[in-house]
Amino acid sequence: MKFCETCGNILTVKSSEDERYLFCRKCDKKFPLTEEVTISSSFKDESKEIKVVESRDLDFPTTRILCPKCNELVEAFWWMQQTRGADEPPTRFYECKKCKHRWREYS
Repeated sequence: MKFCETCGNILTVKSSEDERYLFCRKCDKKFPLTEEVTISSSFKDESKEIKVVESRDLDFPTTRILCPKCNELVEAFWWMQQTRGADEPPTRFYECKKCKHRWREYS
């Protein structure tokens, strides 16, 4: 990685019809390319296991809330997730233990 002697910005490799050179995007200066440049990248293809949750009994907290489907006060699992912008409050999700209905609640 090379930096511009004038402004300190990172230099990029540019090519014209007959030459390759280092170029500063900030101050538009050219510098001679005195060594071979190699661009490389790496990617690790590691398989990741996905855990499928069958039972929420041990994974999620519960609360008593009015289920819109049962239309009665029931025990339900709940969790929160950031579904909108970072400056907005998170969305609360519920799942009724009785009928398995899921719904969300916005603040």
